[in-house]
Amino acid sequence: MRTFFAPDSCKEMQPNVLNPQSWLQVERGKLPKLSSQSSSASIESLIKVPEPSILPFFKPVDYVEVLAQIHEELESCPPQERSNLYLLQYQVFRGLGEVKLMRRSLRAAWQRANTVHEKIIFGAWLKYEKRGEELIADLLKTCGKCAEEFGLIDVASHIPFDVDESLQERFSVNGNHISQYVIFTIGNDKIICDRHKMSELSAPFHAMLKGSFSESFSETIDLSENNISPSGMRAISYFSLRGNLYDVPPNLLLEILAFANKYCCERLKDACDRRLASLISSKEDAVELMDYALDENSPVLAASCLQVLLCDLPNCLSDNRVVGIFTGANRQQLAVLVGPGLFSLYCLLSEVSMNLDPSSDITAQFLERLVDFAETDKQKLLAFHQLGCTRLLRKEYDEARCLFEGALNAGHIYSVAGLARLDFIKGEKHLSYEKLSSVISSVIPVGWMYQERSLYCEGKNRWEDLEKATDLDPTLIYPYMYRAANLMRTQNVQAALAEINRILGFKLSLECLELRFFLNLALEDYKAALCDVQAILTLRPNYRMFEGRVAASQFRILVREHVEHWTTADCWERLYHCWSTVDDIGSLSVIYQMLESDAAKGVLYFRQSLLLLRLNCPEAAMRSLQLARQHASSKHEQLVYEGWILYDTGHYEEGLQKAEESISIKRSFESFFLKAYALADSSLDSSCSSTVISLLEDALKCPSDNLRKGQALNNLGSVFVDCGKLDSAADCYINALKIRHTRAHQGLARVYFFKNDKAAAYNEMAKLIKKAKNNASAYEKRSEYCDRELAKADLEMVTRLDPLRVYPYRYRAAVLMDNHKEEEAIAELSRAIAFKADLHLLHLRAAFHEHKGDVLGALRDCRAALSVDPNHQEMLELHSRVNSHEP
Repeated sequence: MRTFFAPDSCKEMQPNVLNPQSWLQVERGKLPKLSSQSSSASIESLIKVPEPSILPFFKPVDYVEVLAQIHEELESCPPQERSNLYLLQYQVFRGLGEVKLMRRSLRAAWQRANTVHEKIIFGAWLKYEKRGEELIADLLKTCGKCAEEFGLIDVASHIPFDVDESLQERFSVNGNHISQYVIFTIGNDKIICDRHKMSELSAPFHAMLKGSFSESFSETIDLSENNISPSGMRAISYFSLRGNLYDVPPNLLLEILAFANKYCCERLKDACDRRLASLISSKEDAVELMDYALDENSPVLAASCLQVLLCDLPNCLSDNRVVGIFTGANRQQLAVLVGPGLFSLYCLLSEVSMNLDPSSDITAQFLERLVDFAETDKQKLLAFHQLGCTRLLRKEYDEARCLFEGALNAGHIYSVAGLARLDFIKGEKHLSYEKLSSVISSVIPVGWMYQERSLYCEGKNRWEDLEKATDLDPTLIYPYMYRAANLMRTQNVQAALAEINRILGFKLSLECLELRFFLNLALEDYKAALCDVQAILTLRPNYRMFEGRVAASQFRILVREHVEHWTTADCWERLYHCWSTVDDIGSLSVIYQMLESDAAKGVLYFRQSLLLLRLNCPEAAMRSLQLARQHASSKHEQLVYEGWILYDTGHYEEGLQKAEESISIKRSFESFFLKAYALADSSLDSSCSSTVISLLEDALKCPSDNLRKGQALNNLGSVFVDCGKLDSAADCYINALKIRHTRAHQGLARVYFFKNDKAAAYNEMAKLIKKAKNNASAYEKRSEYCDRELAKADLEMVTRLDPLRVYPYRYRAAVLMDNHKEEEAIAELSRAIAFKADLHLLHLRAAFHEHKGDVLGALRDCRAALSVDPNHQEMLELHSRVNSHEP
């Protein structure tokens, strides 16, 4: 949903059109200095922080309670209800921004689908979520592994046809002694049929041919007025004798299908249904046949058409005929199309359409149908809230109000944010404030509530609400952006940069990078501004800035005019500096600039992918890795990048296979390095350490730059430590430090610790903290090498630098429990759980509840934790133990 409120529809603007900032215009390669008179106005027009969006997500106040309820229902519900519960679980994780958990919930829904329609819907949804990963499937095929997990399924085999045997017996027994054959005339054509076989097709035919009607005693019957052609009747006659329609062309099958429906020939209809379904090979076929499937109540054909259309998402939604099918079908037709999976279908269609354009007519129509087919309270609150968000975007305020009220009445407290916005639009700001205040006082408040209320007050009150929002949920980006912009307007420049750097230290947000770009631009720090815009373009090449009006690439052109040109040597020196200071964003920017040169692009894209993984940007990292493969300069290099693509997606054995293929062509640093990684993760045998050591040593003998050699030495040191070879490990880390691989301080500290020299370990980590720009992990690791008070101080620093790291919360909670402060310990864990669905936090809180004798609290946390990881063994054991004590 990252495109949900992006103003991509704005037209491209050239830099020289930006008039509010005359100083932005390029003139003879220089930007004029900011005068004191124009400074304030220029900064004000540049540094705009948009209001936070009302997100179209299910955001329960206590997501732990909801996840626990879902898990409890999954334990006892009938099979046909499970997929809908997993879909609800998906919506909870979506509101939390947990992408991996979202996909896992969808996979669970797909695996436990009770009907072929649900299998189709969730399979298509997973395929949509994994779009862009086709290369991975292709690479797996080259390794002899089939990856078509969500490919087309054989619909016909999942929809059985039940023959009424008693009816067939009755048809056979009740015959009379008349002519064996009957002649059907259609115009001037005569079709001779076996009377007995034809009578078995249906009850109407049996009554006609063997009953008490006059036709039963006639040898000739006229069917000219029944919309069947002579060819069609011959095919029906053949079917009555042989039971198949293999050679019948599609147009004739459609004719026979309608005839079979008219005369209740269920076997004939089913044969037509299946035969037509087998002929679908494209979207055009599916569109053309869908109307027939719905009109003639043909479930196999309808499901087959549905599968083809959904597998073409999002492209098929650009076809008005396809949209017409999904928006125009009545409830009876939809029952044929998708069975009981109506809510799931329109959840999928709505999400895809919202990603394309959240305010479009199509999105509104899909969401209206979602509302129509919502049955449970949680389905209703989601549908009402999502449609309310779309109505708000479309400025259909009265309709939006009714929908948000419906969602709120169904229990979705987050929808009050929509109602508050609507009051503000009407000029009733005090009502907006009161609504949020009422919510805050009636439930345990969460961060978004204070963030929303801050929009409806000024000055000190607004600042206090935003501070409270950050305290409760440090992942909300708006409070940091507001404070940074406000500080900049009051000329507190360093404080403004420090504020925006706070969140960029642990959450790489495009919006925050954009704001920092404008802050640096206002300060005329063009090097820093160029760094930020190049990082933005690395993350999203088509990103638009300045409220969506200008492509980021245009701003880069503008700013680059005011930064001195870097030679290739300058870039490498800058890259080494960024790498050694652990400045990953700076490294990204340098590599972006280096890609403009004639340097080997495959290596640079590969380095870019490593940085993006470290910055927790897996999608962008995969895109860079695929570009590395595309720009590889040789076959053995291409194989290495293919191996990393497979490795990074969890296919370790296949990654190992690619590494071995590369080595067979040429022994290279990267091929040995990849093989070492893949072998370590694909082998369950702990004795493989010696092989990994040998491979890393082979890698170090091959040509490479010091950046990669430093990483190899660091990894080799880690393996030596695991094997107990501390002196060898120390040598590796010291050699890595000699070539400016700063992270090796951490490994060397670990060696000192195992040698019982905690003071040396502490000092080594202090060196890393001093050198590293992003050092939350260094503080966390240093806390292990000091006494409790110093450790506490280090971990407080970790939480300030990166509140998403869970170890400090667990440590502080454990200390509080040791001191018999149970309530404070639970509160410390709850503080983090409120914004991060983490298994370890939930596990520890469940154990604390059990220790206190709070069985229900422990059981709730166990169930929520098992929603996060259903196969975690310790969690399963705790859940079983606690469950046995449930009252």
